[in-house]
Amino acid sequence: MKKIAIPIDSIYKYFQFWNGVFKLTAKELDVLHAFVECSNNLKNLCTLEDKKCVATALGIKDKNTLNNYIKKLKDKNAIVKVNNSYTLNKFLNPKNGDVQISISWR
Repeated sequence: MKKIAIPIDSIYKYFQFWNGVFKLTAKELDVLHAFVECSNNLKNLCTLEDKKCVATALGIKDKNTLNNYIKKLKDKNAIVKVNNSYTLNKFLNPKNGDVQISISWR
């Protein structure tokens, strides 16, 4: 078996690595990254405080625009709704440790 180590030194690059699976647009990546940067708790993303921080960081003035991005992130499974709050998909959470990927050709 061949092993390839991919050093990733930022959360944004970590999201970019996984983006082949989630198919997020550049703006959706920016919004997701801003939520992670603004949030104090990755198990409770998209709080009102987080939304204000993200809107300010990205220059989004209309709350509906931000809510549309949250819906797109949920629809693409980048964030997951659990008990009336949003959490980061477990594959996108860099705090879950190293990830090993096995690719089989059949």
